[in-house]
Amino acid sequence: MQYISTRDREQQFSASQAIAKGLAEDGGLLTPVYLPKLPRRALEELKNMSYQQRAVYVMKLFLDEFSVKELTDFANAAYGPEKFDTPAVAPVRALDGNTYCLELWHGPTCAFKDMALQMLPHLLTASLRKQEEEKTVCILVATSGDTGKAALEGFKGVDGVSIGVLFPDGGVSDIQRKQMVTTTGDNVQVWAVRGNFDDCQTGVKHAFADEKFAEKLLDEYRIALSSANSINWGRLLPQVVYYISSYAELVAAGKIEAGCPIDVCVPTGNFGNILAAWYAKQIGVPIERLLCASNDNRVLTDFINTGTYDISDREFILTSSPSMDILVSSNLERQLFELTGRNGEAIRQWMADLADARCFRVDAETFRRVRENFSADSVDNATCLATIREVLDAHDYLLDPHTAVAYAAAQNLRGENPVLIASTAHWAKFGNNVYRALHGIEPSGELPADVAALTGCELNKLIAEETGKHHIPAGLANLDTMQVRFTEVIDNDVEAIEDAAEAFLAR
Repeated sequence: MQYISTRDREQQFSASQAIAKGLAEDGGLLTPVYLPKLPRRALEELKNMSYQQRAVYVMKLFLDEFSVKELTDFANAAYGPEKFDTPAVAPVRALDGNTYCLELWHGPTCAFKDMALQMLPHLLTASLRKQEEEKTVCILVATSGDTGKAALEGFKGVDGVSIGVLFPDGGVSDIQRKQMVTTTGDNVQVWAVRGNFDDCQTGVKHAFADEKFAEKLLDEYRIALSSANSINWGRLLPQVVYYISSYAELVAAGKIEAGCPIDVCVPTGNFGNILAAWYAKQIGVPIERLLCASNDNRVLTDFINTGTYDISDREFILTSSPSMDILVSSNLERQLFELTGRNGEAIRQWMADLADARCFRVDAETFRRVRENFSADSVDNATCLATIREVLDAHDYLLDPHTAVAYAAAQNLRGENPVLIASTAHWAKFGNNVYRALHGIEPSGELPADVAALTGCELNKLIAEETGKHHIPAGLANLDTMQVRFTEVIDNDVEAIEDAAEAFLAR
């Protein structure tokens, strides 16, 4: 299996090259040269497999350069009991006879990013060995909250790799911030950035595109930049696995028959998570509609409903679901590449328009294909919090705000098919907004003084007592006792990011 850039199909790369590079030199995203298909009886076979076996089965379709033994070793290490708190890894929970939650938060950082970022370090280090690379790698990651800690947890202590994470100062939850700034390991660094997630992401992209900076790192430190964001195919592919696995789980549990169509609803800001579901559909899972759930930052909903992607005059809103507070959705480029029939020229033009005018409009045929696959809705803060209370009362199930956005959107968009909702985080990562939901406090309303004085961990204990949901993962429950290691705040321009990265790598 070879890989090509979304902006130029001429040059091809092996899987290990694509994973080691992360991003093409032309700024495009590396994508399989073709999409394989599941064998005819694959879904029946997969229902009897463990999650680890399913991961090997699916990844081998795209990574023929890697042996079954390599992938098996990687899957066992990434998804074993020392990493995930359930043998199912990504269990499916029924809320009613037609609505299911795919729980993607049983890993070490209690968010769906663990599903990919426990696998990516194995794929990346193996790719570097296959390329006989003597240089080391620096992973630079922009995060809206969850990717950063998951990447830190996945790469800390990995030989030959350093990792630096940038998050928007004041733009993540208290628990998310503490998870990142208390990370242990000698090869990690965390910076808060003055600005929002898009500022972080744009700065990192510009650093990747800066040839002089790349040459300096290679010449002076023998270090190459790479990415752990979902622009890296080695990060996106493990996400395809869990949608295929979840369908097999539903078949195995007798909830649906093999071949029965389902719809999938995903709370998404950067588009990678819902794109993974689209890939699962393309290779043979009977997913009929992809339901895209946005919060008040509804750029994706507006794009899917109009064909115009416009951030030129759009306010960036801090919401109750901060990991979705994103305006520039990087993985939409991969989706449009596929829906245009892999038209790199169109992609280059639209991405240039987005960079220059902060707006682009797709052609009529591409828009038709968007509408053929996707439906979209946005959910405001008040509805998000009301949904948390509603689902707890109706199903005795406590949602985090991102999953609540997806649940509410699914209720608005669903048809007759069963709906699988991607549940992307444990509720205790966002205790302040969960508390607001349970007590009817407005999204921007102040918490009672005695509650506001609590740390995030203390607030989670209070919520657990009130709801009877006492299981708070150790990685969230013990944060107050951990040492804060990183306090640096930097500007949101590429020069500041490059200077900070170089200082980290030179130490």
